[in-house]
Amino acid sequence: MNAEADVTVVGSGPNGLAAAVTMARAGLSVLVLERADTIGGGARTAELTLPGFHHDVCSAVHPMAMASPFFRQFGLADRIELVVPDVSYGHPLDDGSAGIAYRDLGRTADGLGPDGAAWTRLFAPLVDQIDGVVDFTTNQLLRMPRSPLTAVAFALRALEQGTPLWNRRFAQDSAPAMLTGVMAHSMARMPQLASAGAGLVLAAHAHARGWPIPIGGSQAIVDALAEDLRGHGGIIRTGVDVTSLGELDSRAVLLDVTPRALVAMAGERLPAPYRRALERYRYGNGAAKVDFALSGPVPWTNTALAEAPTVHLGGNRAQIAEAEAQTSRGEHSANPYVLVSQPSVVDPGRAPDGKQVLWAYSHVPSGSTRDPVEDVTRQIERFAPGFRDVVLATASMSASELESYNPNYVGGDIGAGAISIRQLLRRPVLSTNPWRTPLAGVYLASAATPPGPAVHGLAGWHAARHALAEVFGLRASPSLAPGS
Repeated sequence: MNAEADVTVVGSGPNGLAAAVTMARAGLSVLVLERADTIGGGARTAELTLPGFHHDVCSAVHPMAMASPFFRQFGLADRIELVVPDVSYGHPLDDGSAGIAYRDLGRTADGLGPDGAAWTRLFAPLVDQIDGVVDFTTNQLLRMPRSPLTAVAFALRALEQGTPLWNRRFAQDSAPAMLTGVMAHSMARMPQLASAGAGLVLAAHAHARGWPIPIGGSQAIVDALAEDLRGHGGIIRTGVDVTSLGELDSRAVLLDVTPRALVAMAGERLPAPYRRALERYRYGNGAAKVDFALSGPVPWTNTALAEAPTVHLGGNRAQIAEAEAQTSRGEHSANPYVLVSQPSVVDPGRAPDGKQVLWAYSHVPSGSTRDPVEDVTRQIERFAPGFRDVVLATASMSASELESYNPNYVGGDIGAGAISIRQLLRRPVLSTNPWRTPLAGVYLASAATPPGPAVHGLAGWHAARHALAEVFGLRASPSLAPGS
């Protein structure tokens, strides 16, 4: 089917395209096969509600876009327009107050009153040593970090925020709610170490390099990768559903798929112990998404939220923790955690003049078929009375529909695997090279491998560099720089 290529990449999400770009830049012929009719995986942009309203289909805000070593070498910020807002995220409470995370750590602390100093002590060492944090958290964990002191500082903070000690540092509600809202991106019960680690990474980036938003939508990231790939001879074919590795005939195969899909594609070719390890891999809670076309801005009770491209909803720390616990028990919370993105705040071209797009998802049990529109709308109304009055149209996907849209989202798990300490070490297996499978030339290059979920391209990049060395004998990583 595809012996014309040295390398076949299955899946055109950011990880798959990062792998393809890396292999093509090493001088190899590369073929990308995508099941859907359009490329992008979790980074697509489309008119989902009304003409002229451009919505991000899955991912919307990209804390790792400027921090990812792959994207920094790729020069993403030179290829597309990324806006880094002064406000990274906001978190409202029921009394009308809101915690605002500015890129400026000092300004954030000033707004937290008595907890400002505690917030600074928590984050200043991580913000000051953000490159060490990136190194420690974006590479395979079974190696010595380049900055051991930074790793220790990070681990101590994760130990505090991932255990019942998590409230010792703070005296009021805003600061712990803000941190819990970021930790909830992990879609897991809290407190736990893995959620704390994920939250600390995201919150540190909020103050170090900010949370950038691509002008025009997440599709801009994918289009930049695809343009570079094609510029180096790569070929992309859409509408091709690969169901068996027997269909592929390249020297190297890189799979931007889940462990479940790898088992289905490889079947009995996988050694039994490895196959059993993949079958034990756990998937997390689901997300259910709503896109809104709005006639104007969200009428937030706290007007400072109008400047926040990202807003976390759910109330105080205890309320969010309870909602996540209910979801983990397989229950639909009456007070779900909702993550809101209002990209029109920094990118007004996403909607017709004077109008806005709003992106939101709630956490639900895995595989939920419940339509999220009312649950999400009610939670937004809690902090923005009158929100219903500005809604022109909606488009929604339940957790089960998210999986139908993208099989990598098993049960609606947009992280392609539960976030836990076990699965940080075994993602998907315990190995110093978790991207390599026991099959010669076959590599797993998805968010089910380190460093896990987010639009960073790193799983694909790591897999590609191993394949270059082990299959093609090319140990020097190719330049990814624009123009090279």
